[in-house]
Amino acid sequence: MSSQQIPEENLPVEQGTAHGAVEGAGDPFADPGLPAHRPRIQDIDERAANRSERAVAFMFTLSMLATIGFIACYVIFPVDKIVYIWPFGHVSALNFSLGLTLGLALFFIGAGAVHWARTLMSDVEVADDRHAIEATPEVKAKVMADFAAGAAESAIGRRKLIRNTMFGALALVPLSGVVLLRDLGPLPEKKLRSTLWAKGKQLVNMNTMEPLRPEDVVVGSLTFAMPEGLEEDAHDFQTQIAKAALMIIRIEPDNIKDKREREWAHEGIVAFSKICTHVGCPISLYEQQTHHVLCPCHQSTFDLSDGARVIFGPAGHALPQLRIGVNSEGNLEALGDFEEPVGPAFWERG
Repeated sequence: MSSQQIPEENLPVEQGTAHGAVEGAGDPFADPGLPAHRPRIQDIDERAANRSERAVAFMFTLSMLATIGFIACYVIFPVDKIVYIWPFGHVSALNFSLGLTLGLALFFIGAGAVHWARTLMSDVEVADDRHAIEATPEVKAKVMADFAAGAAESAIGRRKLIRNTMFGALALVPLSGVVLLRDLGPLPEKKLRSTLWAKGKQLVNMNTMEPLRPEDVVVGSLTFAMPEGLEEDAHDFQTQIAKAALMIIRIEPDNIKDKREREWAHEGIVAFSKICTHVGCPISLYEQQTHHVLCPCHQSTFDLSDGARVIFGPAGHALPQLRIGVNSEGNLEALGDFEEPVGPAFWERG
């Protein structure tokens, strides 16, 4: 059916011209404006506002208690304790308690802040025009004025209970992260400052597992030794040998340049730590003619004829020397422990 066959009263008409309407009325893009502000009960009833204040403070207080619970759980529960918790099954008591308490601490801070904003802070909607990215002095002044007005409307100065409990909750939550730093590893304490070497400990050849005698060490040879009494099947063998392993070499006394090295040696037999002072690799490459030893990891080179000082590479200090002598049985023995920690430097060495 063509438009010519449609009755005239059924044809569409232009908006603004039908039925005598004014042209241009009913603009669909007109600014509808902001809805009328409806006050909350807290705005008109101070008792309701006080109840909201106590509720917010209560949630901030719960956050503080949860943070304290986090620290307490970290101290109380051992790492290997497993418990059954429905519906999770068998879980680590430490992990579950830490996750639960930290989650509650963060949740109550968020819930308190949301309840504070919805019930006590100003909810009047304000429209503002966009401005250039670079603020003018007038805009900066307006921002500061708006900030001051917002602070005043939040009642943070007047609602001291909320302010103080919020500061307490925010101050305690970071303690959770500080406590977790303890899991970076056990504190070294004094364990890195001493080894198994002591006065009277015999030097044992790590290949033959027999005590070393002076005649077993010839000029130009390199021998590895460990303290007597240390067994390879001991549970702490690797920990102890990583500090106590020795390099034994024999140098003609006239070729030893360092006075203390000559005094701590026995007939030219010197004992130095085998542990590199860079990152703790075991040293094993020896040059007979130069008396240099080379660390295979990063090529730090030490001169064993001159106090094992560093002559090349990233190592920070010389290899510690062990003072040795001969006991009544004719075996080489230590005359004490190293006078300085072996291996690389560590944070509490000083």
